[in-house]
Amino acid sequence: MTQNSAHISVSFEFFPPKTDAAERSLWEAVCRLAPLRPAFVSVTYGAGGTTRERTHATVTRIVRETALTPAAHLTCVEATREQVDGVARTYWDSGIRHLVALRGDPPDGAAGYHPTAGGYDYACDLVTGLRNVADFEISVAAYPEVHPDAPSAAFDLDNLKRKIDAGATRAITQFFFDNGAFLRFRDAVAAAGIDAPVVPGIMPVTNFNGIRRFAEGCGASIPASLAQAFEGLDDNAEAAQRVAKQVASAQCLDLAEHGVREFHFYTLNRAELTFAICQQLGVVAEDAPVAVDQEAAR
Repeated sequence: MTQNSAHISVSFEFFPPKTDAAERSLWEAVCRLAPLRPAFVSVTYGAGGTTRERTHATVTRIVRETALTPAAHLTCVEATREQVDGVARTYWDSGIRHLVALRGDPPDGAAGYHPTAGGYDYACDLVTGLRNVADFEISVAAYPEVHPDAPSAAFDLDNLKRKIDAGATRAITQFFFDNGAFLRFRDAVAAAGIDAPVVPGIMPVTNFNGIRRFAEGCGASIPASLAQAFEGLDDNAEAAQRVAKQVASAQCLDLAEHGVREFHFYTLNRAELTFAICQQLGVVAEDAPVAVDQEAAR
């Protein structure tokens, strides 16, 4: 357990379910993690706005049935400014005060990202637009190992500064496994005069081969030590789970030793690994769930 663990804050990301079974799984995760009292929980938004309705339904259900603070993702892809602004107003009217503003991934089959005619071109433009809709708290993305579409690290850093200058209040990083990359990025952010918090995004490894494919697509490096840790465990889920807990806990504890006090966990709608890692950080669950509708999780 880290020193000053009482000062550590956590947040969790979920994705909207596609089936009844997936919805039950999501709400089991919500119920399990809610007693950790996260600062907020975010809900993702599919490429091209493909989960718009399901994202809205999940976020508004969190508002109705829990004491958690939800944050809804919004992207620029395949939507006009009027459409995006309309979604944002609906969130505000539903009591949602926190948005995660992202450029977004291109739709499946598209040859790279292209701004939508009449839409917000990039995340910094989206932040400006959302600020004109209402006084949202706005989180944006950051990339310790550089966004795959960025021509250089300097360009990527300038883009982050534009998003913060437009009114974003925090940056949440893409997942990474190389703490050195994050710490160097944090230093570069400070040197660039960006004073918003940069929160590390932590991805517990529930499936190593899946994470490796995901990492290749988003530019996150896989250290040789991580690959070695999971070698030979493809058919041993119990051992892989133990290794995943050890690896992620060690990563977070090391970051905490370097002064990190906020962590954002990509849960993949699963609770156990994230819960265990938070315990290692000294984030202790309350004795009772935080006003989650337990019937909804059955």
